[in-house]
Amino acid sequence: MDLEKEESIDLGKLWQVTKEHKKVVGGIIVGCTAIATITAFVLPKQYESTTLVQTRSTSKEMGGQAAAMLAAATGSSTASLTNNYMELMKSRTVLDPIIDELYEGKDPEKKPDAAGFAKSNLDIKNTKGTNLITVTAKGKTPEEAQQISKEVVDNFLTMQTNNSQQTQSLLVQFLNGRIEEAKQDSDDAAQKFADFSREHKLYSPDDQLKQAITQVSAYDKSIADLQSQQKAAQAQYDVATNKLGQQKSGSKAYNINDNGTVQSIRGQIVAKEVELVGLRQKYTDNNPTVIAAQQQLNQLQGDLSREVSAVVDSSAASLNSAQMELLKNQAVAEASIGAAKASEDAVRAKKDEIEQDISKYPDEMVTYIQLKSDAEIKKTIYTNLVQQCEQNKIQEAMESMDIQVIDEANLPDEKKPSAPKKKLIVAIGLAIGCIIAFGYSLLMYKREG
Repeated sequence: MDLEKEESIDLGKLWQVTKEHKKVVGGIIVGCTAIATITAFVLPKQYESTTLVQTRSTSKEMGGQAAAMLAAATGSSTASLTNNYMELMKSRTVLDPIIDELYEGKDPEKKPDAAGFAKSNLDIKNTKGTNLITVTAKGKTPEEAQQISKEVVDNFLTMQTNNSQQTQSLLVQFLNGRIEEAKQDSDDAAQKFADFSREHKLYSPDDQLKQAITQVSAYDKSIADLQSQQKAAQAQYDVATNKLGQQKSGSKAYNINDNGTVQSIRGQIVAKEVELVGLRQKYTDNNPTVIAAQQQLNQLQGDLSREVSAVVDSSAASLNSAQMELLKNQAVAEASIGAAKASEDAVRAKKDEIEQDISKYPDEMVTYIQLKSDAEIKKTIYTNLVQQCEQNKIQEAMESMDIQVIDEANLPDEKKPSAPKKKLIVAIGLAIGCIIAFGYSLLMYKREG
């Protein structure tokens, strides 16, 4: 097989040819450099201003089971929360007021939309492994750059505050409805218990009855707490469903409790709730064993929220960030309701075993225990819902915001624009000139060869 001979270049001859055409070669280099220099000075100046903000978890500011559930739904991970905020900063709600202000009195046809403005004037980044966001804005003047950077953050904070207040107000509204029902149930149960005590003169039960009441009380407290969780979670579910309906979301409804992993975690939660009831019959809530079991239960509830959020993330990726968070709230609430209901059923089954032993007491004593149990459960439900509602009112009054400004937008030095980078442009012009000059010399070399 014949092999083609590679053409070799005589570098000495190439250098000689270059010297013979040095005026043209030099002209090419000088010309390209000159064009680059002129371009560097003709291009409009651009300045950059940066605001540094930090995301923070709302769970530190909220209490109760429902609040923990909401925090888990909206902030399942720092990374996802931060990414959502970065996208929301590019939304029309945040950017349209800035665009309107900058282009007031100018040709409407030259006015960009939010997406185009964000692409050309904003650089929003997250420092990897942190919850810090840098909002870098570009402007034609130092003042304009500072204005854009500052107003992006200010408008975002206003939007978040309004959304937070709206959600909290709606949640308080839904909870108030359930509080009225719980108050009526509590009053009715207390009245029945009081009437029975007067009728049968059972004001001070004997030691045998006290022991039976003590056994039942631990189950009653657990049942009341679980019913409170269901009502609070139902309020969260109703709020999310209401807001999704307002947005006319095309997202599908999830029966999240059919998910295998969710069912597995829910089963562990039920077992831990039953274990806690047994421990509370023997120890106080300050006992290390009870504290450890409660921590394990909290961990399982967190696992449930994270798993549900992951399911929604994988199944509704096409939704915008606002609808995604509402859908997560809805799904986490649904899962929490299911777990609390299953736990209540399991605790009631254990309570039924105790009540079978109590049935050997006289009918009056049994009825006394049942009425007292019912009154205590309904009073605890009412108290828990009132506490949850007050926490949400406090949250609303605080006008909580999910990010805080660390460094305000700086005013760039007018003598130090971020662009154009004159030295870089001149260097690029020089490099291009050298490349073209070399190509010209090579062409001449081949012609003379």
